Amino acid sequence: MMNKMFLKNRILLRLIILLIISILLLFFTGCEFYKENKDYKKIDYVIGVSQANMLEAWRLVSTKEIKEEAEKYTNIRLIITDATSNPEKQKKDINKLLDYGIDLLIVSPCDVKEMTPVIRKVYHKIPVIVMDRAVEGFDYTLYIGPDNEQIGKQAGESVLNLLTNRISTVLELCGSQNSKSSIDRSKGFQSIISEQSGIDILQYRIETATRDDTEDMVLEIGEQLNNVDVIFAHNDYMARGAYLALQQLGMEIPIIGIDGFTGENNGISMVQNKRIAGTITCPTGGKEAIQFAMDILNNVSGVPKQIILRSHSITEDNVDEYVESLDQPLIVSDHIIDVGYSQLGTESAWRLANTASIKEAAKDAGINLIFEDANQSQEKQVEAIRNFIKLKVDVIVISPVVDYGWETVLQEAKVAGIPVLLSDRKINVEDDDLFVTFIGAEFLEEGRRAMHWIADNVKSNNESINIIELQGTTGASPAIDRKKGFEEILSQYPQYQIVYSEVGDFTYQGGKKIIEEYLQENEWSIDVIFAHNDDMALGAIEALEENGLMPGIDVKIVSVDGTKEAFKAMKEGKLNCSVECSPLLGPQLMKAVKDLVSGKELPLRIITDEKVFTQKDAKGLMKSRKY
Repeated sequence: MMNKMFLKNRILLRLIILLIISILLLFFTGCEFYKENKDYKKIDYVIGVSQANMLEAWRLVSTKEIKEEAEKYTNIRLIITDATSNPEKQKKDINKLLDYGIDLLIVSPCDVKEMTPVIRKVYHKIPVIVMDRAVEGFDYTLYIGPDNEQIGKQAGESVLNLLTNRISTVLELCGSQNSKSSIDRSKGFQSIISEQSGIDILQYRIETATRDDTEDMVLEIGEQLNNVDVIFAHNDYMARGAYLALQQLGMEIPIIGIDGFTGENNGISMVQNKRIAGTITCPTGGKEAIQFAMDILNNVSGVPKQIILRSHSITEDNVDEYVESLDQPLIVSDHIIDVGYSQLGTESAWRLANTASIKEAAKDAGINLIFEDANQSQEKQVEAIRNFIKLKVDVIVISPVVDYGWETVLQEAKVAGIPVLLSDRKINVEDDDLFVTFIGAEFLEEGRRAMHWIADNVKSNNESINIIELQGTTGASPAIDRKKGFEEILSQYPQYQIVYSEVGDFTYQGGKKIIEEYLQENEWSIDVIFAHNDDMALGAIEALEENGLMPGIDVKIVSVDGTKEAFKAMKEGKLNCSVECSPLLGPQLMKAVKDLVSGKELPLRIITDEKVFTQKDAKGLMKSRKY
């Protein structure tokens, strides 16, 4: 009875608030109540949108996409605010949105450092979707954004395709020195260009990143342009400014831009009109933000933690095909979807839970899963993939044993017209078109989190902190990235050092053996053990106890996975910290399969939710663990 009264009062309050907002926000600078001609009585959800600013053309497109997608739902309302690139104003905007009783917040932070604690606080009250600029940590419901470094790499490849001479000069027109996207684009671009000898980069920075200021800058460069073979502009508005300047100078230099928006004088039309040679699409995520907001509010399973949007290289050769693809209707499958899945093995409790999750999700989704266990053999995985091709499955999914040696068999799948998804582990191939997307954890972040915990909880007191590292399988992407992420943070603490590092192949026996061999050859002087997974940590614990050492006390132990056995060890005080890497990928994977078969474009990467657990968490959360 009390719950019903509460709901009635909440609905009445919301109707009153919405009616007041529509009047008051007319006088509230930087805030827009987006309502169209919808009936207030049909409102189920109010979504607040806090934009970093409404000056950048890219953000105007983002806001436009959010509005257009929201129009497809009759039961939601948007309240949109403009922070005008002022973090203090954005904080006030968000507080007002909360006062209006919003059910979900979509936010593009204007200052990551300033807004991280604010977003964290909101996240503990209502769902939060972060767009464009990722805040520190994982205290949000979903992040949606592009990979600007990857976009820069694609721009670099496009530029190389335009160069005809071994000795060449490229003019790079950068955005603001404070722009993270511009920094990342330049980093990716230069990583590709630096691979080719004889190419000089002439770099100029336009702080406003606008068309007019770019036009003026290129006009000032003047005669130096005679030696320039290609221009790379960090957005299409700058590309247009460069084009207009070249027209005035009577010069023709091919230009590559970034954004790839449709509409007059935007990137796509400029490629079609041959004003620029190409553009790299940089999706705003506005449409996806509303789609996932509705999934979150309606408790749809399979919503990931991060969506890294896909970008495309657009040239004169493929621009018409790309434009046509934008309006393709979704396909309704007329048959049961067949998925061939190659699992790498059963090396750990994590892997067993991963397999169970995928099988269960396939059953729930009505998908026919053809399952093959490779037992840690890449040859068996290649054989399984070729068998899937013969069976003409709709989709192939691989959890690869190692990250190399996949080009030949994936090319065979591509020729057969069968899309390939990667689950849990990544691969390293020159042609990224050989697979559609990666679904799994952010292994780099897991390594970073492990070292952050050590730095915060194992104090050096001006003395050296000695660390043993138990590595996963050689060549496996989790082992590579966890080590890289760990060492990235380790480099910030000179008194912390890895004194011993060996491969334990992600197995219990592998972790135990490393510690046994170290103890046989060395006097114990280790402060911390960092294990790339829980199984190796548990093996190390047994070895320590057999040699009279107290794990968790004599040596702190940090691992990755967050399994039930790890929680048990934390509860017993033997394991100090476990960084979560969820194996429950089934719902996200099957949602991606169904979206792909229906004709939706999948993101570049789909990252799952993860937390950091300590001994304090173990007792209360152990019973709720599903693996």
